[in-house]
Amino acid sequence: MTHSSPPTTRTAVVAVPVAIGVLVAVALGVYGRLHEPALVSVNVAGFSSPGAVKSWLATAAFALALVQLGSALVMWGKVPRVAAPSWIGGLHRWSGRLAVLVTVPVAVHCLYALGFDFSSPRALVHSLFGCFFYGVFVTKMLSLTRPNLPGWALPVIGGLTFSGLTGLWLTAAVWFFTTKGLTL
Repeated sequence: MTHSSPPTTRTAVVAVPVAIGVLVAVALGVYGRLHEPALVSVNVAGFSSPGAVKSWLATAAFALALVQLGSALVMWGKVPRVAAPSWIGGLHRWSGRLAVLVTVPVAVHCLYALGFDFSSPRALVHSLFGCFFYGVFVTKMLSLTRPNLPGWALPVIGGLTFSGLTGLWLTAAVWFFTTKGLTL
């Protein structure tokens, strides 16, 4: 007979990080809505506009998120006939760290320069995805160290994190590149 944690304890293991993630998402949305947009916050020499900087950084983050997805599938044995090499965990961790690192200037620009925007359906969906992504990212980071985390939780939270970043990329970088062209 195996001993398992009581259901309420296992629920709390997931519920606490989720609650904190929801608070982060809501706090970002409230800040973005109440803050008076400054219009410019991030620009990098060599790029034609803040939109170009954001689009290329978001594209880099999305490419790293694809590495995250692929490495997670290999780590968890979901790729047939591929044994997980010893370095795959390091690749997964570092690609995730770099993905989030390159999203920080984008998020700062979006929140500080633009705020929570509902001037168009695309801008509203993008703003919602931004809040969602950072909320679920916090949930994922807090869940990684939780003992007794149910086996389904991390793949679901990781999938939601990937989905949030994909939504951000589609509603910003892909939109920018299709309307302005592949410009630097």
